[in-house]
Amino acid sequence: MNRSITADDGRARCNWVGNDDLYAAYHDREWGVPQTDSIALFEKVSLEGFQAGLSWITILRKRENFRSAFDGFQPKKIARYTDKDIARLMGDAGIVRNRAKIEAAISNAQAYLALEKRIPFADFVWGFIETDATANHFETMGDVPAQTDISKAMSKALKKEGFRFVGPTTMYAFMQSVGMVNDHLTGCHRHAPCEKLQATHTRKRRAALSK
Repeated sequence: MNRSITADDGRARCNWVGNDDLYAAYHDREWGVPQTDSIALFEKVSLEGFQAGLSWITILRKRENFRSAFDGFQPKKIARYTDKDIARLMGDAGIVRNRAKIEAAISNAQAYLALEKRIPFADFVWGFIETDATANHFETMGDVPAQTDISKAMSKALKKEGFRFVGPTTMYAFMQSVGMVNDHLTGCHRHAPCEKLQATHTRKRRAALSK
């Protein structure tokens, strides 16, 4: 039924984690935790773009290599990449060597900088859920959608701003990972803690918007 499973360490987790220690650490510490730092959000958008067509564990195992290869995902640095940098990245076995995705990461950094002249990237993406992060209560992975109306709207808006590899499914995965939605299964030990973190984030966001 794709419900939560109890791992070797005795903790119940979403079944996609299995018993992979790296995946478990990501699931327990990051996935579903509200992230509001613009640079960290840009990194996640970039990595989600590289993940398209692949498994997330593939990207996770290469994440530190990606960070090194892409200057810590600092948009100002990536936006200045040249053909020489593209050649360097295409020769780097530590990342996903896909020219279209590499070129998209560069153009996305340029789009990010253009967008930031008007609004912080964090405010832009979080604005799609207004004030409330969504705490879902799914019992099985079969209940979890691949995309939603909000992820479709976010995808459309980002594409309008010049971003690429930001389709609705990719953006829903992004929303799950940065805590805009809590898709930890109800039987998972992280569901309740992430729900509390979302509530705290919501209170802070409402207070900030009311000023």
